[in-house]
Amino acid sequence: MIKKFSAELIGTLVLVLFGCGAAVLAGPEVGQLGIALAFGFAIVAMAYGIGPISGCHVNPAVSLAAFVAGRMSAKDMVVYWIAQFIGAVIGAGILAMIAKTGMASLGQNGWGPGYLGEYSLQAAALFEVVMTAIFVIVILGVTGARGHGAFAGVAIGITLAVIHIVGIQVTGVSVNPARSFGPAVLAGGQALSQVWLFFVAPAVGAVIGALLFRLKTLEPDA
Repeated sequence: MIKKFSAELIGTLVLVLFGCGAAVLAGPEVGQLGIALAFGFAIVAMAYGIGPISGCHVNPAVSLAAFVAGRMSAKDMVVYWIAQFIGAVIGAGILAMIAKTGMASLGQNGWGPGYLGEYSLQAAALFEVVMTAIFVIVILGVTGARGHGAFAGVAIGITLAVIHIVGIQVTGVSVNPARSFGPAVLAGGQALSQVWLFFVAPAVGAVIGALLFRLKTLEPDA
């Protein structure tokens, strides 16, 4: 379990550092598409780098989905959660040290007046629930017993990139409580006051997606 803990910590650190780093350090140069690809490519890289060790969840919502779908124990899920949140904070901390812009801008998620597209709480919540459910469906589908193992990382990374292309202006895209927590806990202020949504909505979406597998609705026939 120490290996899995270490893998999840490192993987989540890399996701935050690469994805949020693209937004903070290179946003004007690479634009929304570049930021989206940074998140997607980070997942692809980690899927092949740490996937054989921990499955490369790097996301508490994914671990929750694996538990609900019956693919993970509650004990292992909690260990993964701890590793993921610690990794996200470390990743955000490294980004803050590199950026040297203080803690105000670390790629944190949000909604409402003054935040990117200024979408409402309702729009932000709906986006995060639906996109997390879709993300989880892809992950559980391609990593299942009859999934396409060799290409799983690519499929998952592409899905995350597309979610970001669609939704960066809505919430900055979370679909991952750890990814939201790391920047928010360091940035504080509005980011920290709004981070609850990026725990609740991805959790709801994860459960919805996972239940489709738990109930055999999306499980392929034997």
